[in-house]
Amino acid sequence: MRAIAGHGLAPAPAVIIIDGPSGSGKSSLADALVSAWPGESAPQLIRLDDIYQGWHGLASAGEHVTRNILEPLASGLPARWQRYDWPAGALAEWRPVDPAHPLVIEGCGVLSRRNAALADLSIWLDADLTTRKARALARDGDLYAPHWDEWQRQWEVFDAAEDPAGVADILLDGA
Repeated sequence: MRAIAGHGLAPAPAVIIIDGPSGSGKSSLADALVSAWPGESAPQLIRLDDIYQGWHGLASAGEHVTRNILEPLASGLPARWQRYDWPAGALAEWRPVDPAHPLVIEGCGVLSRRNAALADLSIWLDADLTTRKARALARDGDLYAPHWDEWQRQWEVFDAAEDPAGVADILLDGA
């Protein structure tokens, strides 16, 4: 575990990030990890679905995590994140991150090179396109269907720029 930067204090609680393309199984893995966590201090779970600023927000959500959660935690400072209210189409309240508890962050676009360096463990989860699309549309149906292609394009841009699978500590097959 990483120590709080420059403080010489006890190791900070674990920070785990889980990334992969839409429908690869990130949410299911994060749920399983949190529910199976040993001890009394269950991890906080942050889903990028609660941070994306609409259907064009993949890149900005990962940057939001860097700036407001991972960099502050690494420096021993308070961390927080801002929820996006999908029905209202607007930013909503800020939510604190408890630095005394482990943290799991999951979502498309969280495993940038910078975020990998700030996390204790980074997990890449993938599955073939047909499986992923079927899962995503079964989960979100008509809400997601008209946005699949634009989301996939954003994902491909992020993937090409950051190579999340290449910086992950663990690679998993979500199929």
